[in-house]
Amino acid sequence: NEIVERGALPRVDIPGDWVDLVVLADEPFQLEALFTRDPKKIRDQHILMGMMTIKGIYEKHGVTSLNHGIGYNSAAIELLLPTYGEELGLKGKVCKNWILNPHPTMIPAMEKGWVESMFTFGGEIGMERYTEARSDIFPIGPDGTMRSNRAFAQIAGLYGIDLFLGATLQMDYLGNSSTVTSGRLTGFGGAPNMGHNTLGRRHTSTAWLDMMPNPGNSLQRGKKLVVQMLASQGRFGYNFKPELDAVKIGEESGFDAPPVMIYGEDVTHVVTEQGIAYLYQAESEEERRALLAAVAQETPLGEYASKAEIERLRKKGKVALPDDMQIDPTTATHDRLAAKSLDELVEWSGGLYEIPASFRK
Repeated sequence: NEIVERGALPRVDIPGDWVDLVVLADEPFQLEALFTRDPKKIRDQHILMGMMTIKGIYEKHGVTSLNHGIGYNSAAIELLLPTYGEELGLKGKVCKNWILNPHPTMIPAMEKGWVESMFTFGGEIGMERYTEARSDIFPIGPDGTMRSNRAFAQIAGLYGIDLFLGATLQMDYLGNSSTVTSGRLTGFGGAPNMGHNTLGRRHTSTAWLDMMPNPGNSLQRGKKLVVQMLASQGRFGYNFKPELDAVKIGEESGFDAPPVMIYGEDVTHVVTEQGIAYLYQAESEEERRALLAAVAQETPLGEYASKAEIERLRKKGKVALPDDMQIDPTTATHDRLAAKSLDELVEWSGGLYEIPASFRK
């Protein structure tokens, strides 16, 4: 929030003849580090869910282009790629092309050669010097700084990528999700845009084709993978509800429609600490509910799937538990992460990443 002499700016983002009004703020404006997650705060549960996602979704479907939402679940996946992902021999096969803001937790994967390209919606505090040094990955302008483009990134995220993955706070029994819950109103960010299937898409990919209900039928289209991650239970009780809190909140607030973040019809996979529900394989609403119940045991929703039903769904490949993916939950520990602190991310970056001041407090 400073007006400087002409020629003093390091770069021009908005030409002056586009500007009608300039307001000089009366106090400093501090940009927040929106996409930074401290690896120290990643829990074993996040790591287990991340391992299942890499093995049971990214490897299974051959996901090469993707977008991650913000959170510790996605941060865990990003830090597992150079360790667990390499154990599986997946480097060069999955997670190569990203539509993503420059997450600091992606630094180890970039340094290990996992990432071919990362087109960004915007920047991130502390990542400026690192992005400038990696013109082989990021879009860099002639002045040497990153050239993000929110509109282009949205279009690529809508039509071009194989997969969107994000966490949610609450989900109903058919897979509709929202981060608007009683006593807590959290913004959706880009999830409604990234997390839906765009029917205008016509180009194919291995992952997109994998979502075809009847492969070989030329009139059947594929689908973007939309992955929602949530623990079956949390601090405020069960995260699966018969009806989203958002429905009542919408009615009481006079909304024309409830604030649903991602509609269940677009969700292809749900990952909990218990396993993965492959919702794209559901043949009815009843089976969709049973798939969710299979990975939400010891909750009211879990009563909709008996042990015999869960075994049947596992045999059909519609549900996968850790055992089905050869994952031992006791090995899902912090030792798996490529970096265990922000300081280690600085080391990975060769000193180019600068930890934001708000994380130094």
